[in-house]
Amino acid sequence: MPLTVTPQAAPCGAIVQGLDLRQPLPADTVAQIRQAWLQHQVLAFPDQALSLEDLERIALHIGPFGTDPFFGCVPGHPHIAQVRRDADEKTKIFAETWHSDWSFLPRPPQATLLYGNVIPPVGGDTLFASQYAAWDALSPGMQALLQDKRGIHSARRGYARDGMYGERDQGRSMAIRYGDDALATQSHPIARVHPETGRTALFVSPGYTIGIEGMADAEAQPLLMELFRHQVREDFVYRHRWQPGMLVLWDNRCVVHAATGGYDGHTRLLHRITVAEATA
Repeated sequence: MPLTVTPQAAPCGAIVQGLDLRQPLPADTVAQIRQAWLQHQVLAFPDQALSLEDLERIALHIGPFGTDPFFGCVPGHPHIAQVRRDADEKTKIFAETWHSDWSFLPRPPQATLLYGNVIPPVGGDTLFASQYAAWDALSPGMQALLQDKRGIHSARRGYARDGMYGERDQGRSMAIRYGDDALATQSHPIARVHPETGRTALFVSPGYTIGIEGMADAEAQPLLMELFRHQVREDFVYRHRWQPGMLVLWDNRCVVHAATGGYDGHTRLLHRITVAEATA
């Protein structure tokens, strides 16, 4: 069966079929996958029965392993984290706030792979918003204002001691490792030019962007709030519905994403790998 790529009815997202990802991937197939990924920003591969070793091998086709600074890992697999919620868990849904993974790092990861092992029969969709579409839809005046601005990113809202997943977050099944390292900051261009496509994406998020370099908070926060509302307009969003055995690959350089709930009373388990930017 040949590889087929079916775009979704949204500015990002496509379904890839015709592959058995348990098998070694020839170079031309890897190139096809990467071309489709760069075009569609989010790829879903249904009906894959993958082991943790398969996930590691697939990730290395995209780039080198990244780091997960606030997650524990699966024993024996230092680059794999579990995104887990037990059936009787009462904590807030993990990652409900829009974000681009680990954007507070000096070199944020280019990609994330997430594989659905145990998927509830209801709920648990992941929302993706194209930040190419978000940038392109800004007025020329707003684009000019933002062109040379740098956003200040930090993990403090989530992973500091007093953060959402900090000391007060009790009873969570995920292995989250909060700490004072989350207070650090890092700046990145708000108008981020994708290193492979050359397209400009809006690179901020309510999860990790806490300010704008060189601007007082009184000026920066209203502007950021306007951008946060804009970047997740309904016409920018792809709602991904999970199936057991589905692998999803997304581009952190040009999409933001958010988890949803709606599956109380059901266990949900996925395995995740972040992929770093390739070094020169």
